[in-house]
Amino acid sequence: MPYGFSFDISRISKSFFKELARVATEKNIHRKMGERARNLAEKFRVHQITGLDVSDALMLVEDFVDIYARNLSEREKFLETKKRALFLPHCSRKYMDNRCQARFDPEIPSYQCAQCSPDCLVNQATTLGKERQYDVYVLAGSSCVLKILKNHSYEGVVGVACSQELMMGGNYIGKNSLRGQAVPLTKNGCANTWFSMENLKRTL
Repeated sequence: MPYGFSFDISRISKSFFKELARVATEKNIHRKMGERARNLAEKFRVHQITGLDVSDALMLVEDFVDIYARNLSEREKFLETKKRALFLPHCSRKYMDNRCQARFDPEIPSYQCAQCSPDCLVNQATTLGKERQYDVYVLAGSSCVLKILKNHSYEGVVGVACSQELMMGGNYIGKNSLRGQAVPLTKNGCANTWFSMENLKRTL
């Protein structure tokens, strides 16, 4: 389920979330930080940076911390996997119209990147994934993931999506003996969404 608000947190350092996740996981406190987190959000002007009100910003921070905490707890087991898939969001394509030459195959279901724009984030991520021996899927929605996973015997998956979808996907993966890693979008929406390529490189 997508957020009821739009965000762009690409100017906030990813190391902030990773370090916060590490400390919170060690102390088991990341869902108990309410008032303290609110004070920090005000101190670091999260509202001005993100354009979100404090409660939405706190929800987003909590979800990001959850994702990074899960990544940390799963990392060693994920690195032991052999057959892996990379799921990318089609909304991060440079173009969402016929200028994008990707072809959607409903049988998979996935877009097949045609590598038509070198500066397209999905093109760059697809190339990176294939170089690292991942099967790469560019998805129109999270429902495609279930069909793909049922038809392939993957051991590990990396998902790039909005944090709420990643959390739902993480729950599915955890129940089905898969090992996963997540790369959250730093800018959401229905088009021109964004994620960190550096984060993806480290995760893969």
